[in-house]
Amino acid sequence: MIGDITIGQYFPGNSLIHRLDPRMKTVLVFVLMLAVFFCQNYISMGVAVLVTLVIVLISRIKISVILKGMKPILFIVIFTTLLNLLYGTGDPLFRIGFIRITQNGINNAVFMALRILILVTTGLMLTYTTTPNQLTDAIESLLKPLKAFKVDIHSLAMTMTIALRFIPILVEEVEKIMAAQKSRGADMESGGLIKRAKAIVPVLIPLFISSFRRANELADAMECRCYRGGEGRTKMKVNHLAALDYIAMVLVIAYFAGIILLKIYTQSVI
Repeated sequence: MIGDITIGQYFPGNSLIHRLDPRMKTVLVFVLMLAVFFCQNYISMGVAVLVTLVIVLISRIKISVILKGMKPILFIVIFTTLLNLLYGTGDPLFRIGFIRITQNGINNAVFMALRILILVTTGLMLTYTTTPNQLTDAIESLLKPLKAFKVDIHSLAMTMTIALRFIPILVEEVEKIMAAQKSRGADMESGGLIKRAKAIVPVLIPLFISSFRRANELADAMECRCYRGGEGRTKMKVNHLAALDYIAMVLVIAYFAGIILLKIYTQSVI
């Protein structure tokens, strides 16, 4: 399960999604995520699912990679779906003991599961098709208005990107530590919840030590390269919006407007 965490990884490619300006891509991802919350019926939700699948196909990221990235949230999806299914309102379709299933509960469960899956997939598309440097530049550029409030935008963007980039590194480190502990006879897969929790301790301690060591090495490397923050720095690659970015913006705005119109003119089921 640990090895299935792919958030923060970048998969090189030359697809239309890869070639989008990172600033435009970040904004459009936010709009796509926002649109999901306006899907109140099966027609609009079906459109959202179809658009998400089209984006995945255009990105040329393998479906197996997407599904692998979904594994860590599978428990959350199932748990949330069951909660919405069992606590729906209205007349029950059938009842088994204390379990009471209603049409409202089924609708809520389906919509909640689809929303989570679409949100995660859309977020993965951003990290899969955007390098950490591009993401840093995009966040820094989008947060520029905060400079009026004396906010250090460059440091904030750099911190967010480094944290995101460290996720796959720490996942790899956890796998190495667990393999080392298992080779020493540690049992981490059997027993009850308390026993498994105790078995994690020999993994957490070396993980913390390794994380602090990597942080110190990164700080030393940045100091050796005379890094002093964003003040007075220039960029080697300056982002410019191209025709592709404007086309993508028009398509996403049209999609968002369509979702709003479907919400207004079709009957809501949740």
